[in-house]
Amino acid sequence: MIVATKKLTFEEYLNYSDETDTRYELVNGELIPMSLGTGKHGGIIRFLERKFEAIINELGHPWIPLATLVGIRSPRGGRWDTSRIPDVTVLPIQQWESLANREAIIECNEPSPILVVEVVSESTKTTDYRSKRSEYAVLNIQEYWIVDPLSALVIVCSLADGFYDWEEFRGENPIISNIFPELNLTANQILLMET
Repeated sequence: MIVATKKLTFEEYLNYSDETDTRYELVNGELIPMSLGTGKHGGIIRFLERKFEAIINELGHPWIPLATLVGIRSPRGGRWDTSRIPDVTVLPIQQWESLANREAIIECNEPSPILVVEVVSESTKTTDYRSKRSEYAVLNIQEYWIVDPLSALVIVCSLADGFYDWEEFRGENPIISNIFPELNLTANQILLMET
C-alpha cells in the first residue's frame, strides 16, 4: 500500500511523522507502510537474528545482527530517494555504534551491510524477489537471503561480479552461506523455527 502524499525527499522522509507508530520505507519518494506481518514472519526474523548472533559470538566476529532496526539507502532509477528496512541486517559492530547519535540509516557513501534477510509475505513477494534483489546487488551487499514461508523456500543470493548468483534450499537441505559457512541450518529449521 502506498500512502497518498506528495513525493518526499530523503531529508523529508527522515523528518516525517504522521503521529502514529507506523514505520515506513521510502521508495522513489513515496512512503510505503511496513505492516507487522504474521506471527510466523516475526518468529522467523527472531529465530535468524538469534542464530546469527550465536554463530557470530562463537566465531568471535566483530559483527551484530539486527532485526528491523537499520535502514539502508538504496538506488532506484539512479536516484537515492529510497530507503529500505531489511528484516535482519548483519553489520560490523563499529558501524552500528557509529549510528548511535543519528538516524540508523546506512548512507550510500558508507560501507554496505555484510548480509541482509527479507522474509516474504503476500504483500512483499514481488519487491523481495525483484526490486530488493537488484538494489542490494548494486549496494554490494555480499549476501542476501530471501526466506519465503509461502513457498517453503530459502534462497541465498551471493554477490559475484556485481550480480547475485542464487541457490534455493528446501526441506532438509543444509543452507550454504559464504558469510556463515559454519552455520548448520536447514531450510525447514528456518521455516519452522526449530533448533
